[in-house]
Amino acid sequence: MKILLLNGPNLQLLGSREPDIYGKTTLASIVADVTRLGKELGFDVEAFQSNSEGELVTLIGDAPRNGFSGIIINPAAYTHTSVAIRDAIAAAALPAVEVHLSNISSREAFRHESLTAPVCIGVVAGFGAFSYEMALRALANRLGALRNA
Repeated sequence: MKILLLNGPNLQLLGSREPDIYGKTTLASIVADVTRLGKELGFDVEAFQSNSEGELVTLIGDAPRNGFSGIIINPAAYTHTSVAIRDAIAAAALPAVEVHLSNISSREAFRHESLTAPVCIGVVAGFGAFSYEMALRALANRLGALRNA
């Protein structure tokens, strides 16, 4: 089974961007860890990062046709603004987990609302890079349950 791991705007700057909020772990390190864990759990993880909303929408929309079984997404700033990403997740009809390095509920008020969370099976936030591992384990659990249904 294939998992699509998507990272939104500015996440290519992890490790140097506001390390007091996002930590010092780079996106490359996170992707390597998630890919390694995915293999341990029996999944192939394919990761993409884009600052472009349209590119993320296309990747999500094409996910079922490209053989993906689920999605892990850190929409970053698009979490709070993108109806297009929300609609793409809903249309793809794949189990998706939203992930955030920081606890968006404890940050600025404009970050408290996620437009994408309602179309995801769950949200993991606030645990730094470990949030991605928890998201993968949750998605693997859901996909295992679907496989055994």
